[in-house]
Amino acid sequence: MKILVLNCGSSSIKYKLYNMDDESVLAQGGVERIGIDNAFISVKLPDGSKKKIMRDLPTHKEGVQLVFECLTDPEIGAIKRLDEIDAVGHRIVQGGDIFNKSCIVTPEVEKGIESLIDLAPVHNKGHLAGIRAVDNLLPDKPQVTVFDNAFHSTMPDYAYLYAVPYELYTKYHVRRYGFHGTSHRYVSHRVAELEGKDIKDLKIITCHIGNGASLAAIKDGKVVDTSMGLTPLAGVMMGSRSGDIDPSAVTYIMEKLHMQPQEMADYLNKQSGVLGISGVSSDMRDVEQAAKDGNKMARLAETMYNYRIKKYIGSYAAVLNGVDVIVFTAGVGENQASMREGATDGLDYLGVKLDKELNKTVHGTETKISAPDSKVDVWVVPTDEEIVIARDTKELVEGLKK
Repeated sequence: MKILVLNCGSSSIKYKLYNMDDESVLAQGGVERIGIDNAFISVKLPDGSKKKIMRDLPTHKEGVQLVFECLTDPEIGAIKRLDEIDAVGHRIVQGGDIFNKSCIVTPEVEKGIESLIDLAPVHNKGHLAGIRAVDNLLPDKPQVTVFDNAFHSTMPDYAYLYAVPYELYTKYHVRRYGFHGTSHRYVSHRVAELEGKDIKDLKIITCHIGNGASLAAIKDGKVVDTSMGLTPLAGVMMGSRSGDIDPSAVTYIMEKLHMQPQEMADYLNKQSGVLGISGVSSDMRDVEQAAKDGNKMARLAETMYNYRIKKYIGSYAAVLNGVDVIVFTAGVGENQASMREGATDGLDYLGVKLDKELNKTVHGTETKISAPDSKVDVWVVPTDEEIVIARDTKELVEGLKK
């Protein structure tokens, strides 16, 4: 079975084509700048190089069409005909409290995703455009939606509700949803395999630390709490997002800077976090180098960043009544040794002991980085959200045939 996985953003499309017989990747790439000048697709070739093709792409329909063209291109393609694709799986950021598991796309599902656009206006709008583009171009192929917050749907009400009038939840769906759920799901199950244990026997804290970052507390294989909230802005400090902040500080800043709500949201999402403190970059690689070069603000940003991750690890250890495994994943989590060391330093009371020399050598490989006498196993596990989407798509599509 060949499955195409699409992750459609507001102006982009990332794609991977899998042969699910052995879960091998047949093709991958990304479309950028949809609806903007100088749109293009970047196709990763078998030798690891990339081919860039410029094209006018006014909408997602043209973007998906370009993906299909590249997949069937005689020179750079992986298939001869589009009908070789058996199904298409989509990442959907916000499923609200309507969708708590992956599902086959139907008109009702599309309406449900559309009804949640207010909760994730940029993301869900792009996802829906991608689904409808495939509807138009491959109308006979089944599609599957895999929701970013579905893995977090096991949170109890006392964890996901905010302490505001309850009618805000019943009328407007105001609650903690959490994100990066597909990543948290993948690495928690994968680390249980690496440990040789049943996930139901483990207390796991997963740390998805990239430009966007979130942590999850997982007990008996189920999420009991997670750091992001109604939107991806909450939780730990991120590349350009503030993370947790006193709501009164928000209204105070709005008054001082004469900002409207959307301007304030953009300020906290795009100009804050590591970028806002360091003044250098939202990319932790740049900030780490600047700190090494003696930039005091970069060093402060790095310290704040690590400190907030450590605070969440500590609070989730309390929620779980202990922790067996801590997992680092995503771009920063997989590659930045200094963050992993800083975020676990001072967790001796939990029995966390890092092998600091080993930790320095680990970049994007499955490795246990805790010392042999550590009471808590600390792992780096590269995430693979796309294979989770492909597996769910395969399972649901095969279920249609039974």
